[in-house]
Amino acid sequence: MNATTDPTGNSATLSFLVLHGWQNHRPPGHWQHWLADRLTEAGHHVTYPQLPDPDDPVLEVWLGELGRHLGELDAGGERVVVAHSLSVVLWLHALARGVPGLDAVDRVLLVAPPSGSVLARYPEVREFAPPRLDGLALPAPTRLVAGDDDPYCPEGVQSVYGDPLGLTAEVLTGAAHLDLDAGYGSWPSVRDWCLDADTKFTVRPER
Repeated sequence: MNATTDPTGNSATLSFLVLHGWQNHRPPGHWQHWLADRLTEAGHHVTYPQLPDPDDPVLEVWLGELGRHLGELDAGGERVVVAHSLSVVLWLHALARGVPGLDAVDRVLLVAPPSGSVLARYPEVREFAPPRLDGLALPAPTRLVAGDDDPYCPEGVQSVYGDPLGLTAEVLTGAAHLDLDAGYGSWPSVRDWCLDADTKFTVRPER
């Protein structure tokens, strides 16, 4: 069933929480901004917050903001979280700590998480080093997507995140960190997944 229709076949409004990564000031050209605009234009409820101090984030502060925004998701329809980069690790910390509101989410997309070895190189984000993932329960159907050449996860997303979480990562050839530097100012398949959970992720088409 298409995620935008309810069991009676009527159009349904979805509620999205879009979470950015380190040093991300929500530039208009980024695919997350593009996605938030497209979903809003389609009549869905979208929360795309600027998390505090993105250049020098504090884990406890970001966890508090995550909990607050989860509580604001519309309970009248499907609730979907789309996290990129450092916010993927934020989401995993929230799971490990049992942040309230996680079990109310219906679907989650985790895009291009950085590995602990990379985070350890930067004092600004060192405290975000991933929690223990083995045995970590995922409260909602979760997709994990990353590039096969992501410089922020050189060990490979499947071994670092997919295997311990029990997920099969969807690895996109040449997609790097799935950010503006990799050409992801738009990304049609992520929009399509937001509207239909069965969508297969693909690399963005060349302009």
